[in-house]
Amino acid sequence: MGTLVYGERRVIDFDDRLLAHLQIVISVKLRRRESFYMSWREPATGGSGRVSIWLDPGIPLMFHYESANALTINREWLAALSESANTASGLMITDEAPHLSNRPSEHSEA
Repeated sequence: MGTLVYGERRVIDFDDRLLAHLQIVISVKLRRRESFYMSWREPATGGSGRVSIWLDPGIPLMFHYESANALTINREWLAALSESANTASGLMITDEAPHLSNRPSEHSEA
């Protein structure tokens, strides 16, 4: 389980595989100096509901991975996440579609 440290205090737990995909999408947007919302649904164990945070180039972020191994990137999932990040609603975190997770990846990211 990896973590996204948002600002100076907020620690958000995400699976390492999801976090690797988020890091790519978020870094592209912030490199372009684009601010946006990122939203996800909380599991029932976390109280249910939905969480949204505002991501801005001026807010410190740190991506911390539990594993030191490079992770395989699913280009289709990455494209879907990137597409949602470019909407008025912002980046909506979705699960990796089962039919996409079996496709071979063209490269890996750390």
